[in-house]
Amino acid sequence: MLASDVYRLSEAGFFAMLFRVLYQFPTWIQRLYRKVTWRRPTLSRDVYLTFDDGPIPEVTPDILRILKEKGVKATFFVVGDNVRKSPHLLEAILRDGHRVGNHTFHHLPGLHTSLAEYLQDVSQCDEVLAKHGDMHPRLMRPPYGRMSAAQKREIINAGYEIVLWDVLTHDYNPDYSPEKMLRVVTRYTRPGSVVVLHDSLKSHQRMLTVLPQLIDWWHDNGYQLKVL
Repeated sequence: MLASDVYRLSEAGFFAMLFRVLYQFPTWIQRLYRKVTWRRPTLSRDVYLTFDDGPIPEVTPDILRILKEKGVKATFFVVGDNVRKSPHLLEAILRDGHRVGNHTFHHLPGLHTSLAEYLQDVSQCDEVLAKHGDMHPRLMRPPYGRMSAAQKREIINAGYEIVLWDVLTHDYNPDYSPEKMLRVVTRYTRPGSVVVLHDSLKSHQRMLTVLPQLIDWWHDNGYQLKVL
């Protein structure tokens, strides 16, 4: 299949298929899905560690503890309703010097949500975040990494940077042991990689086990962890 043929495919269907199987999208595919951030251009060995779906009392404090112990910063793409329920956790994230991004208010699946409802949900999340300080420039990651072309266009036009990822850990997958996750991330990490983990009950045991190991590996191999 030619690259031009791929581009003519439905963005939604094409990327929904690939997200099920890939740890890292090839660079040429990343270039086809334009105007979103997959990785940061860099001449240094920088890595951007990100967490989706929190904050929640059962998991977030443990993530913050590990990050503080290791002396690293990360970016949290938070669900607005979780912030509403546990505002003190967002305050803790910000107090520790981490970055925060929008992950919608209700963790909406973009491909099954109307444009108007989706945009309203993103705005509702921003309203909750704004109560805790200036969140600009604004970062946004669509839940499940999927959104319609119209949603993508309108969110970019509203001034958000849409951030996907360069390395998918599969920490939400019960078939992935921490050892397998570590192998995946260490194989696919490259300068500028955006790596995604999940601040969720579904992932927490595997994620919390592998997180300090990943940080140690990055440090041992000359990588610096930065916020987006």
